[in-house]
Amino acid sequence: MTPQRQLVLTAVEELGHATPEQVRDHLAGAVNTSTVYRNLEVLEELGLVRHTHLTDRAPTYHSARGEEHFHLICRACRREVAVPAAQADDFAAHLRQGYGFVADVAHVAIFGRCEDCGADDPERPDHADRAGRAHEAGHPTQEH
Repeated sequence: MTPQRQLVLTAVEELGHATPEQVRDHLAGAVNTSTVYRNLEVLEELGLVRHTHLTDRAPTYHSARGEEHFHLICRACRREVAVPAAQADDFAAHLRQGYGFVADVAHVAIFGRCEDCGADDPERPDHADRAGRAHEAGHPTQEH
């Protein structure tokens, strides 16, 4: 474990979930962006961090030491909820039995709408108002 790798791993663990740029910023110039990206790749190969795509931008990394989970992300207010991977056991079993496929649900992000933003009916007349209020309220990200 090089000193740079240890710095990057420590930053990911301190931040909980972080993009490479957030890791770089957290390290306040101790390593450059390309070094952060390279070290995150190596740390993932070593099984010390995992990544998922919570946006259409850079991947988000988290420590592999925590409980495996997947993410629910509201397209309207961007609220993110971590769900224990075990909650997808029935779905994973269906994929294995029906398709011979072993799913890595801890790498999954599911996009949709939270209840506050109108999960039940996006066409509802008050949906836009609720989504706007939720965005203004700044739904906090649920931590692990």
